[in-house]
Amino acid sequence: MNRLNLNADLGESFGAWKMGSDTELLQIVGSANIACGFHAGDPLVMRRTVRQALDAGVSIGAHPSFPDLQGFGRRAMQVPAAELEGMLIYQIGALSGIARAEGGVLTHVKPHGALNNMACEDAALAATVARAVKAFDATLILLAPALSQLQRAGEAAGLAVGIEVFADRAYTDEGNLVPRSKPGAVLHAAEDCVAHVLRFVEAGGIVCASGKILKTPFHSICVHGDGPQAVAAAAAIRDAMGVAGVALVPLPQAIAG
Repeated sequence: MNRLNLNADLGESFGAWKMGSDTELLQIVGSANIACGFHAGDPLVMRRTVRQALDAGVSIGAHPSFPDLQGFGRRAMQVPAAELEGMLIYQIGALSGIARAEGGVLTHVKPHGALNNMACEDAALAATVARAVKAFDATLILLAPALSQLQRAGEAAGLAVGIEVFADRAYTDEGNLVPRSKPGAVLHAAEDCVAHVLRFVEAGGIVCASGKILKTPFHSICVHGDGPQAVAAAAAIRDAMGVAGVALVPLPQAIAG
Protein backbone atom coordinates (compact mmCIF):
# COMPACT_ATOMS: atom_id res chain seq x y z
CA MET A 1 0.00 0.00 0.00
CA ASN A 2 2.21 2.81 -1.28
CA ARG A 3 -0.49 5.05 -2.75
CA LEU A 4 -3.68 6.25 -1.11
CA ASN A 5 -6.21 9.00 -1.62
CA LEU A 6 -7.33 11.51 1.01
CA ASN A 7 -10.85 12.83 0.45
CA ALA A 8 -13.16 15.32 2.15
CA ASP A 9 -16.84 16.20 1.92
CA LEU A 10 -16.95 19.83 0.79
CA GLY A 11 -19.21 22.50 -0.69
CA GLU A 12 -21.63 22.15 2.21
CA SER A 13 -22.43 25.83 2.66
CA PHE A 14 -25.57 27.27 1.10
CA GLY A 15 -27.08 30.74 0.97
CA ALA A 16 -26.02 32.66 4.08
CA TRP A 17 -25.04 29.43 5.87
CA LYS A 18 -21.29 28.78 5.99
CA MET A 19 -19.96 25.30 6.67
CA GLY A 20 -16.45 23.87 6.74
CA SER A 21 -13.00 25.05 5.72
CA ASP A 22 -13.05 24.21 2.03
CA THR A 23 -10.28 26.51 0.86
CA GLU A 24 -7.80 25.14 3.39
CA LEU A 25 -8.78 21.51 2.89
CA LEU A 26 -8.43 21.75 -0.88
CA GLN A 27 -4.74 22.47 -0.37
CA ILE A 28 -4.38 19.12 1.44
CA VAL A 29 -6.78 16.50 0.08
CA GLY A 30 -6.61 14.73 -3.28
CA SER A 31 -10.36 14.43 -3.89
CA ALA A 32 -13.41 16.53 -3.08
CA ASN A 33 -16.91 15.14 -2.63
CA ILE A 34 -19.08 18.16 -3.38
CA ALA A 35 -22.63 18.55 -2.07
CA CYS A 36 -25.24 18.74 -4.82
CA GLY A 37 -27.99 20.83 -3.21
CA PHE A 38 -30.15 18.20 -1.49
CA HIS A 39 -28.48 18.18 1.95
CA ALA A 40 -26.28 21.25 1.48
CA GLY A 41 -24.75 23.34 -1.27
CA ASP A 42 -26.33 25.60 -3.85
CA PRO A 43 -25.41 26.49 -7.44
CA LEU A 44 -23.02 29.29 -6.43
CA VAL A 45 -21.31 27.19 -3.76
CA MET A 46 -21.06 24.22 -6.12
CA ARG A 47 -19.48 26.35 -8.83
CA ARG A 48 -17.05 28.04 -6.44
CA THR A 49 -15.98 24.72 -4.93
CA VAL A 50 -15.47 23.15 -8.36
CA ARG A 51 -13.31 26.09 -9.41
CA GLN A 52 -11.21 25.86 -6.25
CA ALA A 53 -10.83 22.10 -6.66
CA LEU A 54 -9.66 22.46 -10.25
CA ASP A 55 -7.18 25.18 -9.27
CA ALA A 56 -5.79 22.84 -6.58
CA GLY A 57 -5.55 19.81 -8.89
CA VAL A 58 -8.10 17.91 -6.80
CA SER A 59 -10.38 15.30 -8.40
CA ILE A 60 -14.08 16.18 -8.28
CA GLY A 61 -16.85 13.91 -7.04
CA ALA A 62 -20.59 14.31 -6.56
CA HIS A 63 -21.89 13.91 -3.00
CA PRO A 64 -25.63 13.28 -3.44
CA SER A 65 -28.07 12.65 -0.62
CA PHE A 66 -31.67 12.29 0.42
CA PRO A 67 -33.65 15.56 0.05
CA ASP A 68 -33.00 16.76 3.60
CA LEU A 69 -31.60 20.29 3.97
CA GLN A 70 -33.02 20.67 7.46
CA GLY A 71 -31.42 17.47 8.70
CA PHE A 72 -28.16 17.86 6.74
CA GLY A 73 -28.94 14.57 5.03
CA ARG A 74 -28.44 12.59 8.21
CA ARG A 75 -32.07 11.48 8.68
CA ALA A 76 -33.15 8.10 7.36
CA MET A 77 -35.78 8.24 4.63
CA GLN A 78 -37.75 5.60 2.79
CA VAL A 79 -37.82 6.61 -0.88
CA PRO A 80 -39.11 4.37 -3.70
CA ALA A 81 -36.25 3.03 -5.80
CA ALA A 82 -37.31 4.73 -9.05
CA GLU A 83 -37.70 8.07 -7.29
CA LEU A 84 -34.34 7.79 -5.55
CA GLU A 85 -32.63 6.78 -8.77
CA GLY A 86 -34.00 9.91 -10.43
CA MET A 87 -32.91 12.09 -7.49
CA LEU A 88 -29.38 10.75 -7.70
CA ILE A 89 -29.11 11.21 -11.47
CA TYR A 90 -30.43 14.77 -11.02
CA GLN A 91 -27.78 15.63 -8.41
CA ILE A 92 -24.89 13.95 -10.22
CA GLY A 93 -25.93 15.67 -13.44
CA ALA A 94 -26.02 19.09 -11.79
CA LEU A 95 -22.47 18.84 -10.47
CA SER A 96 -21.20 17.22 -13.65
CA GLY A 97 -22.63 20.12 -15.67
CA ILE A 98 -20.93 22.70 -13.46
CA ALA A 99 -17.63 20.80 -13.64
CA ARG A 100 -17.88 20.68 -17.43
CA ALA A 101 -18.68 24.41 -17.63
CA GLU A 102 -15.52 25.10 -15.65
CA GLY A 103 -13.35 22.92 -17.88
CA GLY A 104 -13.25 19.95 -15.52
CA VAL A 105 -14.69 16.48 -15.35
CA LEU A 106 -16.48 14.48 -12.68
CA THR A 107 -14.46 11.45 -11.55
CA HIS A 108 -16.53 9.83 -8.82
CA VAL A 109 -19.71 9.66 -6.75
CA LYS A 110 -19.93 9.25 -2.98
CA PRO A 111 -23.37 9.13 -1.31
CA HIS A 112 -23.81 11.32 1.76
CA GLY A 113 -24.97 10.76 5.31
CA ALA A 114 -27.99 8.57 5.94
CA LEU A 115 -28.14 7.47 2.32
CA ASN A 116 -24.57 6.21 2.52
CA ASN A 117 -25.08 4.54 5.91
CA MET A 118 -28.29 2.81 4.82
CA ALA A 119 -26.78 1.66 1.51
CA CYS A 120 -23.94 0.07 3.44
CA GLU A 121 -26.37 -2.40 5.02
CA ASP A 122 -29.32 -2.57 2.59
CA ALA A 123 -28.42 -4.51 -0.56
CA ALA A 124 -31.47 -3.31 -2.50
CA LEU A 125 -30.78 0.34 -1.69
CA ALA A 126 -27.12 -0.13 -2.56
CA ALA A 127 -28.12 -1.59 -5.92
CA THR A 128 -30.31 1.46 -6.60
CA VAL A 129 -27.38 3.79 -5.93
CA ALA A 130 -25.07 1.77 -8.18
CA ARG A 131 -27.72 1.64 -10.90
CA ALA A 132 -28.11 5.45 -10.83
CA VAL A 133 -24.36 6.03 -11.08
CA LYS A 134 -24.04 3.57 -13.96
CA ALA A 135 -27.04 5.06 -15.77
CA PHE A 136 -25.49 8.51 -15.66
CA ASP A 137 -21.93 7.48 -16.55
CA ALA A 138 -20.59 3.95 -16.29
CA THR A 139 -17.01 5.26 -16.17
CA LEU A 140 -17.52 7.06 -12.85
CA ILE A 141 -15.89 5.65 -9.73
CA LEU A 142 -18.27 4.73 -6.91
CA LEU A 143 -16.58 5.67 -3.62
CA ALA A 144 -17.95 3.18 -1.10
CA PRO A 145 -17.13 2.19 2.50
CA ALA A 146 -15.00 -0.92 2.89
CA LEU A 147 -16.83 -4.25 3.34
CA SER A 148 -20.22 -2.63 2.67
CA GLN A 149 -23.20 -3.65 0.57
CA LEU A 150 -22.51 -0.49 -1.43
CA GLN A 151 -19.05 -1.75 -2.35
CA ARG A 152 -20.55 -5.10 -3.40
CA ALA A 153 -23.31 -3.44 -5.43
CA GLY A 154 -20.83 -1.25 -7.28
CA GLU A 155 -18.66 -4.24 -8.13
CA ALA A 156 -21.70 -6.25 -9.24
CA ALA A 157 -22.77 -3.38 -11.52
CA GLY A 158 -19.34 -3.36 -13.15
CA LEU A 159 -18.37 0.05 -11.79
CA ALA A 160 -14.88 0.94 -10.68
CA VAL A 161 -15.12 1.06 -6.89
CA GLY A 162 -12.94 3.16 -4.64
CA ILE A 163 -12.90 1.52 -1.21
CA GLU A 164 -13.04 4.03 1.63
CA VAL A 165 -12.22 4.13 5.33
CA PHE A 166 -12.89 6.98 7.74
CA ALA A 167 -10.15 8.75 9.66
CA ASP A 168 -12.52 10.27 12.18
CA ARG A 169 -15.05 7.50 12.87
CA ALA A 170 -14.97 4.40 15.05
CA TYR A 171 -16.06 1.01 13.66
CA THR A 172 -18.20 -1.81 14.99
CA ASP A 173 -17.01 -5.43 14.80
CA GLU A 174 -19.22 -5.84 11.71
CA GLY A 175 -17.31 -3.12 9.85
CA ASN A 176 -20.03 -0.47 10.15
CA LEU A 177 -19.59 3.01 11.59
CA VAL A 178 -20.43 3.34 15.27
CA PRO A 179 -23.59 5.52 15.39
CA ARG A 180 -22.86 9.18 16.10
CA SER A 181 -25.12 8.98 19.17
CA LYS A 182 -22.67 6.59 20.86
CA PRO A 183 -19.68 7.78 22.96
CA GLY A 184 -16.42 7.64 21.05
CA ALA A 185 -18.13 7.34 17.66
CA VAL A 186 -16.42 10.46 16.30
CA LEU A 187 -12.72 11.20 16.69
CA HIS A 188 -12.06 14.92 17.04
CA ALA A 189 -8.37 15.38 17.87
CA ALA A 190 -5.94 15.35 14.95
CA GLU A 191 -3.56 13.01 16.76
CA ASP A 192 -6.37 10.49 17.33
CA CYS A 193 -7.26 10.54 13.63
CA VAL A 194 -3.63 10.00 12.66
CA ALA A 195 -3.23 7.07 15.05
CA HIS A 196 -6.49 5.58 13.74
CA VAL A 197 -5.32 5.75 10.11
CA LEU A 198 -1.85 4.42 10.88
CA ARG A 199 -3.40 1.41 12.61
CA PHE A 200 -5.43 0.73 9.44
CA VAL A 201 -2.36 1.00 7.21
CA GLU A 202 -0.27 -1.23 9.46
CA ALA A 203 -3.06 -3.81 9.92
CA GLY A 204 -4.03 -3.92 6.26
CA GLY A 205 -7.67 -3.27 7.06
CA ILE A 206 -10.14 -1.82 9.52
CA VAL A 207 -9.24 -1.81 13.20
CA CYS A 208 -12.54 -1.83 15.09
CA ALA A 209 -13.21 -0.04 18.37
CA SER A 210 -12.89 -3.42 20.12
CA GLY A 211 -9.45 -4.00 18.59
CA LYS A 212 -10.75 -6.59 16.13
CA ILE A 213 -9.08 -6.40 12.71
CA LEU A 214 -11.12 -6.79 9.52
CA LYS A 215 -8.70 -7.38 6.67
CA THR A 216 -9.60 -5.43 3.54
CA PRO A 217 -7.89 -3.40 0.85
CA PHE A 218 -8.76 0.29 0.76
CA HIS A 219 -7.96 3.16 -1.58
CA SER A 220 -9.17 6.30 0.15
CA ILE A 221 -9.28 7.92 3.59
CA CYS A 222 -12.11 10.33 4.41
CA VAL A 223 -11.86 13.35 6.67
CA HIS A 224 -15.25 14.99 7.25
CA GLY A 225 -14.94 18.61 6.18
CA ASP A 226 -17.50 19.95 8.67
CA GLY A 227 -15.50 19.02 11.79
CA PRO A 228 -13.73 21.74 13.80
CA GLN A 229 -10.41 19.86 13.56
CA ALA A 230 -10.80 18.83 9.91
CA VAL A 231 -7.93 20.93 8.56
CA ALA A 232 -5.55 19.95 11.36
CA ALA A 233 -6.50 16.28 11.02
CA ALA A 234 -6.10 16.26 7.24
CA ALA A 235 -2.71 17.99 7.43
CA ALA A 236 -1.50 15.63 10.15
CA ILE A 237 -2.61 12.58 8.15
CA ARG A 238 -0.87 13.91 5.04
CA ASP A 239 2.35 14.40 6.99
CA ALA A 240 2.10 10.98 8.68
CA MET A 241 1.53 9.24 5.35
CA GLY A 242 4.61 10.94 3.96
CA VAL A 243 6.71 9.65 6.86
CA ALA A 244 5.23 6.16 6.34
CA GLY A 245 6.20 6.24 2.66
CA VAL A 246 2.62 6.41 1.38
CA ALA A 247 2.00 8.84 -1.49
CA LEU A 248 -1.33 10.69 -1.44
CA VAL A 249 -2.83 10.95 -4.93
CA PRO A 250 -6.18 11.78 -6.59
CA LEU A 251 -8.74 8.97 -6.44
CA PRO A 252 -8.38 7.71 -10.05
CA GLN A 253 -4.65 7.15 -9.45
CA ALA A 254 -5.25 5.45 -6.12
CA ILE A 255 -7.60 2.82 -7.53
CA ALA A 256 -5.28 2.22 -10.47
CA GLY A 257 -2.86 0.56 -8.04
